[in-house]
Amino acid sequence: MTSMRALGRDRCLQLLASVPVGRVVFSMRALPAIRPVNHLVDGNTVVIRSNLGGALASTATQSGAVVVAYEADTFDLDGHTGWTVVVTGTARLILDADRQARYERLLHPWVDEPMNCVIGIDCDLVTGYELAPA
Repeated sequence: MTSMRALGRDRCLQLLASVPVGRVVFSMRALPAIRPVNHLVDGNTVVIRSNLGGALASTATQSGAVVVAYEADTFDLDGHTGWTVVVTGTARLILDADRQARYERLLHPWVDEPMNCVIGIDCDLVTGYELAPA
């Protein structure tokens, strides 16, 4: 048997930084949209790359900022253990050239498409849970 326990903010961000991929959740034409993306965590910001013509980047460009959720997890299906972390916050295009260049060096997209913008998601609300042996 396993038990579920809430995780603190620092542990959540540590776990999020330990995995390379997650899911960004945003609104597209008034409906929820979910995209898998790779990320990095830089302090209080989850950083992803996107295409300016992509749905999330287009939404952020039109409004200047958009509220999103970002989720990542790891589970052991045999042991019934694992964790999940959800960040809710504002996503914005990162326009500072130095920051853009730094993130482009550190974060390499997995898909073979041009990723010509960098998006930062503020970690305004961070929640997480761990499934562990009881």
